[in-house]
Amino acid sequence: MLKVESIHHGIVIDHITQGKGKKIFDRLNLGEVDYPVVLLRNVPSSKYGKKDIIKIENCIDIDMTILGLIEPNATINIIEGERIIRKMKVEIPEEVQGLFKCKNPRCISNTEAYINPVFKLAKSNGTVEYICEYCEELTSYSL
Repeated sequence: MLKVESIHHGIVIDHITQGKGKKIFDRLNLGEVDYPVVLLRNVPSSKYGKKDIIKIENCIDIDMTILGLIEPNATINIIEGERIIRKMKVEIPEEVQGLFKCKNPRCISNTEAYINPVFKLAKSNGTVEYICEYCEELTSYSL
């Protein structure tokens, strides 16, 4: 059996859908850090069957927008002295800036380099899409 030590001071990103852990690991640039980070994949879960977990032995600022776009069902546990002192639920972000492009090729955010694309959450028929602040085009995202 694989044994991973508990962390003393840091963050655990839990309840990651099986297979999305690597994407989160990469988008948060956790492969570039100089402190211990563990990506656990295909961990047995009574609630999800299998899940991924990321353990970070350091308290860092997590980009909640990126995390919310990739895995809105994740939870973040803040650890102090090997104990969870705070839990946070990740949510789909209401606003996204500069993480993806508008699908409208004529949108000013695609033609002018100084414009940072801004999108507001727009839910329609159970799907999650974003509406461009500049041209009002509905855009689905992919990170």
